[in-house]
Amino acid sequence: MGFSGTDAGGFRWEGFNSGAPSQQHPPKPKKPRKAVKSPAARVAINLIVTLLAGLLYFYFELPAINLQSPDFYAFALLLCAVYCICAALTSGFQGQEAGHYFSFLKKQCRIPVILAVALLVLALVGTLAGSVIFRAKSYSELLPIAVGDFAAEVDEISYDQIPMLDKKSAERLGDRKLGELSDMVSQFEVVDDYTQINYKGRPVRIATLMYADLIKWFTNRGDGLPAYLLIDMVTQNVELVRLEEGIKYTNVEHFGRNLYRHLRFHYPTYMFSRPVMEVNEEGTPYWICPRLVKTIGLFGGTDVKGAVLVNAITGECEYYEEVPPWVDNLYPAGLIVQQYDYYGMYHNGFFNSIFGQRDVTVTTDDYNYIAMGDDVWVYTGVTSTGGDQSNIGFILTNQRTKESHFYSCAGATEHSAMASANGELQNLRYQATFPLLLNVGGQPTYFMAMKDNAELVKKYAMVNVQQYQIVATGDTVAQCEQNYLSMLSRNGVVDGSAGLSGTETAEGVIAEIRSAVLDGNTVYFIRLTGDDMFYSVSAVDQPLAVILNAGDRVTVTYHPGQGSILEGVDVALG
Repeated sequence: MGFSGTDAGGFRWEGFNSGAPSQQHPPKPKKPRKAVKSPAARVAINLIVTLLAGLLYFYFELPAINLQSPDFYAFALLLCAVYCICAALTSGFQGQEAGHYFSFLKKQCRIPVILAVALLVLALVGTLAGSVIFRAKSYSELLPIAVGDFAAEVDEISYDQIPMLDKKSAERLGDRKLGELSDMVSQFEVVDDYTQINYKGRPVRIATLMYADLIKWFTNRGDGLPAYLLIDMVTQNVELVRLEEGIKYTNVEHFGRNLYRHLRFHYPTYMFSRPVMEVNEEGTPYWICPRLVKTIGLFGGTDVKGAVLVNAITGECEYYEEVPPWVDNLYPAGLIVQQYDYYGMYHNGFFNSIFGQRDVTVTTDDYNYIAMGDDVWVYTGVTSTGGDQSNIGFILTNQRTKESHFYSCAGATEHSAMASANGELQNLRYQATFPLLLNVGGQPTYFMAMKDNAELVKKYAMVNVQQYQIVATGDTVAQCEQNYLSMLSRNGVVDGSAGLSGTETAEGVIAEIRSAVLDGNTVYFIRLTGDDMFYSVSAVDQPLAVILNAGDRVTVTYHPGQGSILEGVDVALG
């Protein structure tokens, strides 16, 4: 059998060219695309395909049907594009020349093209109308600012209102609590979103659960999520609140019970900020969903106008232009900071923010929350645009009402204060949390918890805002405050007679005195005649306790509380 150059083992090499003209095969002409004959049928098909594409996009992307939402323009332009592509396919359009395209668009896609152009023009005009270049004054007025006196307006906070934990520490405690529960740890996880609220007069962080994986979702979704976590920011106690009926609507659910989809189907025209979970005074979990509006031009001047409250168990929704008093998180902290930055940058005009920069200020890098009364206030420092390491003051803003106060107080930035606290305990390598701003002895004071590498709080620190070389630490908040006030007195900042916040005194004759070594420090326990209560006093902070004996008359300053042993912060003879 002979060998052919175009054959190898019975297979023909199609790419082999012997050069013989007789073996060249011209390509077959491409068949023209067949058009749907009926114009009405073409339009119907185009509309049905566009509608289906729009429904799919709307279900998954959830754009607000609102001219103030940029997502709406993307949605509308996509629908126009889908219609035009369908029209090209159903009309058999070939389009080899540019003129054919324009003729086709004019005949078959006039309405979607006109709509797309109109939307683009509207978006452009709306953007220019809301440009900060032309509307700097309007941007600067988004957050009304009242100038106040810190010492006069901000009360000295009691110890049961000072949050000792930051978000990372709360997360660590929450994960540990769930890990202790054998009936839940294999089925659920804690959502990485711990919202700070005031609950029954206490600052707490709340977190909901999520299904561990998709299989766990299939097996548990009928009953819903059985509980949520409450972490007390003062006592560091973690409570798993079990529910009679499970939570069925969350931001990590699927399909119709996904919170974002649930909101969009009920309020298709509303724009929302990120929902946060809170509980009312009865402990019922609700999602607080702030409604966003644009107040400058078409896309500028983002602000909040009421909120939709969603019952996390039943899914019932209700819009409130004025939210109930138990709601704490209406205005997001990030929005508050942004609005103050607009004020600080543009209250003297746009061009001044670039060239002259007279009185131009911005907020510092971070913020924190303070529980005052029954509300949560956002705190952040204010500094100049020069990039120095000092604040010119700070703002406090109520997250429910947006009431805002600026307090003029030149001093260290928060991160400078954190560095001072870290330096004070550098041998222990503790790290300071982002500080709270407190009124201690009439002085603006940074308060920080000092954590170890395991995110556990070991000590506390106070740094004077105006004189940040004054740094005091202590194993307890009371001890830290006592040391801080002593340092203020020694430096002539306050009168030495300034008292400790939230304290009471007891006078009498010592009936019994005992001692014990706790964490390497000697602590004395004093009981007065006719009193069943013991008062604990550390020898490190009160050396006088070492020489006290039964029968001595003393005055003990202590923090009131529950139990048979109360924490003493000062002891004096007489």
